[in-house]
Amino acid sequence: MRALVQRVSEARVTVDGRVTGEIGRGFLVLVCAMQGDSVAEADWLARKIAACRIFRDDAGKMNLPLQAVDGSILAVSQFTLAANGCESGNRPGFSAAAGAMEGEALYERFCTTLAGAGLQVARGVFGADMKVSLVNDGPVTIWFDTANR
Repeated sequence: MRALVQRVSEARVTVDGRVTGEIGRGFLVLVCAMQGDSVAEADWLARKIAACRIFRDDAGKMNLPLQAVDGSILAVSQFTLAANGCESGNRPGFSAAAGAMEGEALYERFCTTLAGAGLQVARGVFGADMKVSLVNDGPVTIWFDTANR
């Protein structure tokens, strides 16, 4: 699985003009299941992100995890994280992404594992055309890929 985590002071996702998920301080997590991924990858990724220490401590260092700052997560499925590069053309391919049924099940597992860690988790709508707005804090953006663990 792949995830792009952005430290935010606020984030929101809307579908057809309706807010489906919204948070204040926390992480906006764009997440994609890849072909061959299993619940082991979803669980590992959720645990890794839940423990990620990228909030400032009293000394100004990125040293605090999400729970220490009462932060929340907005998890948004994004199959385009599976894009191959445009090395041989100008249109990316997404064939490395898991199929819709697998992808949705792993996205749900990822969210459930985060919630099981005691985090507040807001969500987008899997497979929907979503509008995501955020205020990136820092900016701080971190890339995770279970293939590199």
